Amino acid sequence: MRRPTPLPPSGPPPGADDEAPAPARSGKRGWRGAAPDGNGPEPAADPREEQVSGPLESAITEPIDLPVRPTPAPIWPIVPDSDPAARVTDAASGPSEVSRDDSSAGEPVTTPADQPAEGAEAVGMREVWRAARARRRALKSEVRRFTARARRRRAVWLGSLAAVVLVALGSVGAAYSPLFAVETITVAGAQQLDAAAVSDALSSQLGAPLPLVDESAIKAALVGFPLVESYTVEAQPPHDLVVRVVERTPIGVISSPAGYTLVDAAGVALSTTQTPAPGRPVLQVTGGTASEAFGAVGHVLRSLPAEIMSQVTEASATTPNDVTLTLGGTGTQIVWGNADESSNKTIALAAAMQVRPPDTVSRYDVSSPSAVVIQ
Repeated sequence: MRRPTPLPPSGPPPGADDEAPAPARSGKRGWRGAAPDGNGPEPAADPREEQVSGPLESAITEPIDLPVRPTPAPIWPIVPDSDPAARVTDAASGPSEVSRDDSSAGEPVTTPADQPAEGAEAVGMREVWRAARARRRALKSEVRRFTARARRRRAVWLGSLAAVVLVALGSVGAAYSPLFAVETITVAGAQQLDAAAVSDALSSQLGAPLPLVDESAIKAALVGFPLVESYTVEAQPPHDLVVRVVERTPIGVISSPAGYTLVDAAGVALSTTQTPAPGRPVLQVTGGTASEAFGAVGHVLRSLPAEIMSQVTEASATTPNDVTLTLGGTGTQIVWGNADESSNKTIALAAAMQVRPPDTVSRYDVSSPSAVVIQ
């Protein structure tokens, strides 16, 4: 800051006549034109010095207005859009008064930008929340517009799933209701069995829903029929229950003190009569039905075709390797051997019986199917 230039005096200051004149300056640097000792001629007056003549104390000074550097505009706070209430509140309130304390400038300076505009009114909280609600409603409307397709697709999937679940529940409920109760029991596959007797034994299942048929009770009822080898149960909605049985195949009769017992290949007794069953060979097996010889005899008899089986009147074996069959009428014997290669032996026997009928032969030996011996 430069030193202010004094103004020229408009007149002698008050009391100037009473004051003593200022002493002359001395030193190495004196007044221009003056002798060093003060005895020389008086120096000429300088016009420039006339303007500042007089003592400095008598100069009149005035305050000078210093240029004020403009205060930078305040930086408004950035408020996220998610909080419009805070943004509007901050904008309405504005920054506080900014003052500059400069000892050299004098009084604080207040910028016009910090002063509120004339006629401006403070924004109330009700208007702020109203604006926030309007913004939320607009945002929600936009979100619903952009997600309409996804919502429709989700509604279709949910509707389809609900329909499937409803159909499944309805089907299960109907199946376990009296609408699908058993009203008719049919026995299929019975040839030697009495189908009516089997149906009566299964009458306990009448009235039960088809999915709730008790198979253990059906098994217990069929155990009383020895001719039943296996069975299957089929439910035929809405009211039919079909039981398919596979009967045991009798292979012959065994003579005992009680009579003649009809047995199958497993040795299961099917029935007992006082006379041999017609068309069934008499079994002479050492060791009974539990022996290996009986198993070999049963396997051989089941492999015979019907035209040969009908001619057999007796089957005997002491071991599994000496099975022998006897044809009725002629008494011709068939040496079979063991039960191995029974299918090949059957083919060889049929060919030999065509070449040499049984009434002309006493013995067929097919124990080796590749070399049949006829006697």
